[in-house]
Amino acid sequence: MRPLQEKIIAYEHVLPKIDPKEEIRKSIDFLKDYLKENPFLKSYVLGISGGQDSTLTGKLCQMAIEEMREETGDDSYQFIAVRLPYGVQADASDAADAIAFQKPDQDLIVNIKEPVDAMVKVVEATGQKITDFNKGNIKARQRMVVQYAIAGANNGAVVGTDHAAENFSGFYTKYGDGAADLTPLFRLDKRQGKAMLKELGCPKHLYEKAPTADLEEEKPDLPDEVALGVTYQEVDDYLEGKDVSDKAAEQIEKLWKKSEHKRHLPVTIFDDFYKKN
Repeated sequence: MRPLQEKIIAYEHVLPKIDPKEEIRKSIDFLKDYLKENPFLKSYVLGISGGQDSTLTGKLCQMAIEEMREETGDDSYQFIAVRLPYGVQADASDAADAIAFQKPDQDLIVNIKEPVDAMVKVVEATGQKITDFNKGNIKARQRMVVQYAIAGANNGAVVGTDHAAENFSGFYTKYGDGAADLTPLFRLDKRQGKAMLKELGCPKHLYEKAPTADLEEEKPDLPDEVALGVTYQEVDDYLEGKDVSDKAAEQIEKLWKKSEHKRHLPVTIFDDFYKKN
């Protein structure tokens, strides 16, 4: 195993093999424990895209909330799913299927096009040029603004979908979809999440579809694997301690180093991260 590979695996806490049932139980208990430790919280809020990660996270949230209601007799516990299209969502049917699978207590739809376009307009009025890539990050951050607004209205916490096969590369928008109060999938790679959805009886097309960020208008439906320059199979193999090609390992480690700032809280003069850069 490569030296940096050991470090990355230790940080991401990925196991070489999982029992899907055990990991489902572990995730549900984690979500319940967070509510028990923070008794002022009564809801979980999650953005639903129709992809594997939000489908799995939402299902786990709903199961945790249902158990909390049953165990406490408190019917005020709620799971709130939020669909956040920018205009017309290309895979809206998948998002609807994810909602049907999860059966959330509240199913909300908030179209972010108007506030995103307004933000771009007022910033560009100062003479700045907002690129398509930058606008994609604005969309991700606006989605999180909405989720926190809904959480604030419902004594809630925002749940994130970050997992090991995404976290290692920083494949998320800083303070956008990377912002959340808790992330129940942390420690899992893509194939492990897929195994959990299979165990939960999820419709196949929701976890077999090619993952996309769907943020850039000039590159609609750009597959994650194209953007990353490495396949999720190679990433999962690397994170599970298996051998991968030198080319794949080098790309994975390049992404890890480049995205280190995303895995760090705001830097102070006392941080080693600051001192070594």
